[in-house]
Amino acid sequence: MRLLFVASDPMEFRGLVTCMDKLRKTQIPVGWVRLGGLNGHEAMLAANGAGWQRAASAVDAACSTFRPDVLISTGFCGALDPRLAIGDPVIGTCVIAAGRRFPSAPFQPGRAVATGAVCSIDHVARTAEEKRILRAQGASIVEMEAAGVAERAQALGVPFFCVRAVTDLAGEDMANDFNEALRPDGHFGTMRIFSHALRHPVTRLPELIRLRQHCERAARTLGDFFADCRF
Repeated sequence: MRLLFVASDPMEFRGLVTCMDKLRKTQIPVGWVRLGGLNGHEAMLAANGAGWQRAASAVDAACSTFRPDVLISTGFCGALDPRLAIGDPVIGTCVIAAGRRFPSAPFQPGRAVATGAVCSIDHVARTAEEKRILRAQGASIVEMEAAGVAERAQALGVPFFCVRAVTDLAGEDMANDFNEALRPDGHFGTMRIFSHALRHPVTRLPELIRLRQHCERAARTLGDFFADCRF
């Protein structure tokens, strides 16, 4: 089986690449891409920046050389369900985006994990109040790429899966404005975020350090999850 994993940033794949064999680069017009083996399957990992459009473009580019049997949207997410903790993996039961609902295929993970609807939006949900409003729509987590992957999976007629790991909590406000730092290429301007954080070092710098730690933990969680699950 051919598995196509789509995320926004290579960091989201750090745990997964440690579980793969024969990892190698390949040439397609995507920001970052790797090929390798995973549990007896051929897997392509593609990271092309944040947002629905860039995720959909990653699928289109990958399909020019790699015909997937399964599409998987993965990476980090914000919790909407207050019961979720940092690093928790969440299997999406469906994706809610701009009035549309995309189904997510069921599959058997190697261990019990949380499940729930995924809210896919075009920006980072920064405040606990916004997360509360999104939670009221019935979603458990929020992220920025799943709708683009789900739409392409529907068009291709292949199963779609969504697995995310939590990096910020439902009741948490973010002091740093990542939306303001999002570049046209779909990546967050690191130097811009850091320079703005220096203006409010007491609150913003510790938050950046914590978020980096949370991302590293979430990446490891995703790697462990995919090493155990079966499609």
